[in-house]
Amino acid sequence: MAGVKSLAKDTAIYGMSSIIGRFLNWCLTPLYTYLLVQAEYGTIVNLYAWIGLLLVFLTYGLETGFFRFANDPAKGTPQSVYSTCMTSLGVTTLLFVGIVLCFLHPIAHVLQCDRHPEYVLMVAAIIALDVFSALPFAYLRFCQRPLRFAFLKLLNIGLTICFNIFFLVLCPAIYKSHPEWIGWFYNPDYGAGYILISNVLASFIIFTTLIPEIFRIHWHFRYDLLKQILRYSFPLLILGLAGIMNQNLDKILYPYLIADQAEAMNQLGIYGANAKIAVVMIMFTQAFRYAYEPFIFARSQSEDKRSMYAVAMKYFIIVDLFIFLGVMFYLDIIRYFIDPRYFAGLKVVPIIMMAELFSGIFFNLSLWYKLTDRTQWGVYFSFIGLIIIVLMNVLLVPHYGYIACAWAAFACYFAMMFFSWLFGQKYYPIRYDLKGIAKYTVLALLLYGVSSWIIIDNIVLRLSFRTFLLLIYLIYLIKNDLPLNQIPYIGKLISKK
Repeated sequence: MAGVKSLAKDTAIYGMSSIIGRFLNWCLTPLYTYLLVQAEYGTIVNLYAWIGLLLVFLTYGLETGFFRFANDPAKGTPQSVYSTCMTSLGVTTLLFVGIVLCFLHPIAHVLQCDRHPEYVLMVAAIIALDVFSALPFAYLRFCQRPLRFAFLKLLNIGLTICFNIFFLVLCPAIYKSHPEWIGWFYNPDYGAGYILISNVLASFIIFTTLIPEIFRIHWHFRYDLLKQILRYSFPLLILGLAGIMNQNLDKILYPYLIADQAEAMNQLGIYGANAKIAVVMIMFTQAFRYAYEPFIFARSQSEDKRSMYAVAMKYFIIVDLFIFLGVMFYLDIIRYFIDPRYFAGLKVVPIIMMAELFSGIFFNLSLWYKLTDRTQWGVYFSFIGLIIIVLMNVLLVPHYGYIACAWAAFACYFAMMFFSWLFGQKYYPIRYDLKGIAKYTVLALLLYGVSSWIIIDNIVLRLSFRTFLLLIYLIYLIKNDLPLNQIPYIGKLISKK
């Protein structure tokens, strides 16, 4: 029990730092959309999709491989495993940077950054610094230093935000009144480039703070050990690439699927900004994930574990549907999270939010192949989703634009969710409350449909009516699955009466 409590404590620290970091990073979206034109923001969306993909590729599963082998005394000491992995990452990262330097202009042309080839250099710098920092962060987790891990993760986000505010807000204000003060380093027309500069500076500072974890160890490279680690990590690389491509491939492919390149970046900026509104559901899924994984671990030997998994799934869907309704009902207010110039893309928000709901359900369903050691099924499902993403984007985006990207994500995660449930019932059957889940889903979609069909011009009356609809959902929840006497504090008050 003490071990589980320790696990839960560390998980809370790691999880909260990740969630808070994602939230703070999410808060930069208004800054970008209000200060950048759509095409500039589209360039950032495209480049960061490449960054996400290449980070997974260039770490090639070594973080998990390190944990696996560092905890096995038969494979060698933890420091020999760590130094072997760090050496491998260092060599491949330097090779990547060398390739970028040698083929800078061709790569810039492919990424449509001919006017700003330095963007490619900064992207390479961000990737290199973050990749080389990945294992030191893993080493902190291995050494059970969650507070230092969390502090550095949050410091990274904090520095990124501060540099963004400095370059995008403070510098323009100073330049208007006293251009001579900052004219030697600041260019008011550089725009999106300062987002990359901010990231480079933050990543470099974090890299320097990790120097103790990088150099204050006993370096011992073992080629035989590296071959074993790579053999173990390769399937994880394939799974990671499939997963990140499901998330980012639409943003990578989009500029190549629209004939007019300027219009492509303009539309991608609109799509990327509106997709950020749906991130609130992703943050809930991530928070649930950090709580759910130790929940699975703690109950893996209990007799009622499958019924508990079913209950957890039901409440996850109930809360996600509530978030969906909350965002859609108050979208008239929430939409100002982005600049009105991007409002044309608001139609993708409900589609992406439902796609994220399916993604969250897929994560919950994934416990069956984790608990039965059939993790290869995760690869199969991810590749099914990847095929759907590629086909729908290639076939539909040239005709329908970014709305096709949203429907591709919807279809991708729905298929992954469905097939995971289907095969899970064969290998690890769990009696999910499908009838109850279906009732909540139908109710949520019905309430959303009513809010869309009934047009009320007055915004106060419209929001009041939608609040009433949201209360209907809550009343149904309280009546059927969340009695007031079971809610902490409220239950005590009721019992006293």
